[in-house]
Amino acid sequence: MRHRNKQGSGAWLGAALLLIPCAAAAQSAAPLTLDAAMSRAIAANRSLAAARLALPAAVAGVGVAGERLNPELSYEYAKETPRQAIAAAFPIELGGKRQRRIDLANATVSAQEAEIAKIAVDLRDRVRRAYFALVGSNRRVALADDIVGLATRARDAAQARFNAGDVPRLELVQAELALVESENEASAARGEARAATGELNVLLAQPIDAPIVLVDDLGGGALPSLDAAMALATGANADLRVLDRQVAEQTARRDLAVALKTPDVTAGAAYTYDAQPEFSHGYRASVALTVPLFTRHNAAVTVEEAELTRLKAARDATAIELGGTVAAALARATAARDQLLKSTAESLPRALEVDRMAQDSYS
Repeated sequence: MRHRNKQGSGAWLGAALLLIPCAAAAQSAAPLTLDAAMSRAIAANRSLAAARLALPAAVAGVGVAGERLNPELSYEYAKETPRQAIAAAFPIELGGKRQRRIDLANATVSAQEAEIAKIAVDLRDRVRRAYFALVGSNRRVALADDIVGLATRARDAAQARFNAGDVPRLELVQAELALVESENEASAARGEARAATGELNVLLAQPIDAPIVLVDDLGGGALPSLDAAMALATGANADLRVLDRQVAEQTARRDLAVALKTPDVTAGAAYTYDAQPEFSHGYRASVALTVPLFTRHNAAVTVEEAELTRLKAARDATAIELGGTVAAALARATAARDQLLKSTAESLPRALEVDRMAQDSYS
């Protein structure tokens, strides 16, 4: 018995030495809340920064769309009278083409902003999942360590009873097997915790092995009802927002294609001279109209209409699919919270009670 106590003291000393670096690392890491983790990820994410770089180009496209057509200035020289002329032609767009281009450019800016917002929402979702995955992993490590402690005490009790001749070796082997299994589960839990830490560090643009001290817990907050969750998801879903902006952009494209069917007019004026003996100076005016003889742009309108119909159908399908996704996620969250509460309130206390009963039985 005295020899076993020395072994136990050595094991406790070794475990304490192993835990010293972990404790020092935990003390060096500042507590991290979920909101702080999201803010850090938003500020450091390079994909989001790259997406934001595309927005100035879309904004500049509004100015490009608002440009007016330049007039054409020409000089003419001929052997017939009038021998020389200076002419100017002014193209005039009809059908509201310029305004339709501006509307399309503004819709493109809105669609780009929605894409950036979607990337940010997806990033926050990934950070939230990684954060609470690490919270759950840390909780499983703590529970696994408690179970290892219980199994160790049960093994020690079985060893003492076997040495005293009170129980057969089978009981000792079973206790040792339970201890090995609990140690394996604890080792797996620690590996999962290290993996979850690495995933969260990647999102936070930190070294993959940087220690993290989490503040928020799985037990905080209350789950919404199904109706409240559906309303929140429908109003704030990034995919639906992107599709809404894409529908608006495609509508502007369709309207521009319709406007292009209207023919344009070119108004011209010329100053003529060197026409002696008839006259010295004169003028000439002209109007040119594009005749839609070969191309009426009907095919372009058909293409844009078909794409608009497809986007509307995709938007409706996404909204329907979102309902099932929200209901399934709420059910999983409710089940996970119930499991956590039962494990904390029932499983662990009963395991402690079993340990006390085993100790009392041995005594």
